[in-house]
Amino acid sequence: MLAWLKRPRGRASRLARNAVLVLVAVLALPYVIAPFYRFIDPVSTLMLWRHATGKRVERAWMPLARIAPTLPLAVIVAEDGRFCSHHGIDVRETWKAFSEADDLAEARGGSTITQQVAKNLFLWPSHSYVRKALELPLALWIDLVLPKRRILEIYLNIVEWGPDGEFGAEAAARRAFGHSAAAMRPPEAALMAATLPNPRTRDARRPGPGLRRIAGIHLRRMRLMAHGADCALRR
Repeated sequence: MLAWLKRPRGRASRLARNAVLVLVAVLALPYVIAPFYRFIDPVSTLMLWRHATGKRVERAWMPLARIAPTLPLAVIVAEDGRFCSHHGIDVRETWKAFSEADDLAEARGGSTITQQVAKNLFLWPSHSYVRKALELPLALWIDLVLPKRRILEIYLNIVEWGPDGEFGAEAAARRAFGHSAAAMRPPEAALMAATLPNPRTRDARRPGPGLRRIAGIHLRRMRLMAHGADCALRR
């Protein structure tokens, strides 16, 4: 009788232990995979989801060496001005964003390029404290195991950059300007950077006055930060 009573409890204990092991394995998987992205060109979770649901995905991988240097500079100016000096997390900007935001959805300004790479490669796009808690240590790890140049190259090739499934600089440049990202001029790069973080509503092909104003701000800052992307552009 006692053995019969203990059996379900033992089964429940094994199920709970197995569930914990599976959860640990899932959480550890990005840390195992990330170092291989030195050599493997990855896709984002959003690209995989669109593929799985039959939606359009257009991406042509473009090595950083072939992208016009104006675009990496514009993206750093727009998204992460201290990209070359922090270690995956910009503590000052993160604290500022959280302290000034009314909710988590408004706190995006504190996300570094490395954090966005972590989110795009391994996590989900919606805002939540759980996602942010997973994203922060993963960004530190990515910065440790990947060079700045590779992190920026991955970001420029996986970020959603168009309203209809365009991912990465090459697909976005061809859609917006009709030419390769290799030929992008500074005003075009500033427009591209200005469409982030919402390229579905901010269209570089048909920029309105607001988008042009933001691009103008980025363009002026690009002139002031002419060497802001040196950590990623120099070999």
